[in-house]
Amino acid sequence: MKNIAVIGAGTMGNGIAHTFAQSGYSVRLIDISEKSLDKGMATIAANLDRMVAKGTITEQDKANTIGNIITYTDIKDGVVNVDLVVEAATENVELKLNIFRQLNEACDEKTILATNTSSISITQIAAVTTRQDKVIGMHFMNPVPIMKLVEIIRGYNTSDEVTKTIMELSEKLGKVPVEVNDYPGFVANRILMPMINEAIETLYNGVAGVYEIDTVMKLGMAHPMGPLQLADFIGLDVCLSILHVMYDGFKNPKYAPCPLLVNMVRAGKLGVKSGEGFYDYSESKKAEKVAYKK
Repeated sequence: MKNIAVIGAGTMGNGIAHTFAQSGYSVRLIDISEKSLDKGMATIAANLDRMVAKGTITEQDKANTIGNIITYTDIKDGVVNVDLVVEAATENVELKLNIFRQLNEACDEKTILATNTSSISITQIAAVTTRQDKVIGMHFMNPVPIMKLVEIIRGYNTSDEVTKTIMELSEKLGKVPVEVNDYPGFVANRILMPMINEAIETLYNGVAGVYEIDTVMKLGMAHPMGPLQLADFIGLDVCLSILHVMYDGFKNPKYAPCPLLVNMVRAGKLGVKSGEGFYDYSESKKAEKVAYKK
């Protein structure tokens, strides 16, 4: 496996492209927006610069990584003769289904189709293709170049051979793959999102403030960041989308999103990406200033 296509140049997509390219793979980074591609490549360059500054890679390593990535704005052009496609578009069911319909038509029959979805059914995505045995989930964690975990999610018809190939590939990237089955939220978000939602409920009910809730979880439970800061980092819109998927999938009220989360997303307070969520990021991305006021 040498040629990899990545769909989407956003936070996850550029991180996945960076990781494959740094490991020596030939990467085609695909996005319908030239602006998004330019921004994605700039992010990759900036992240590589930080690694050079820390001494973890050399200037030559950086040059090689950038040289391994070619950008495309058309899926058909970008997926010619690739061995694997990793879709990392927005967490929207219809968008992903449409992308996989296109990939099924454009890709060679041998090409494995993976999705970086954090909650949407792999089986549902695979069902719009004629190669359900070759569709699998590769749920990378953010930031992709740093985080070791990759959730490998088998759809109902994903073959043992494809699963083994993707597990081995993930190890070659220096990651730790964990195989899980296809249920809403998989493992990571099935456990994480109810915790984040409960933290938001705790704030909504006036039990404690933003700083206090995060401090309890950081100092009392040894979490590297509090759940409200983490929600801002993930994106409150993404958290809401995942909770909707889980609630629809399980029909269990414990997965119903907190009204405060719903209202913040409606108001455009999405966290780091919008400059404000539970914290104010207008001057710093370190979650030093609380923005939320009841």
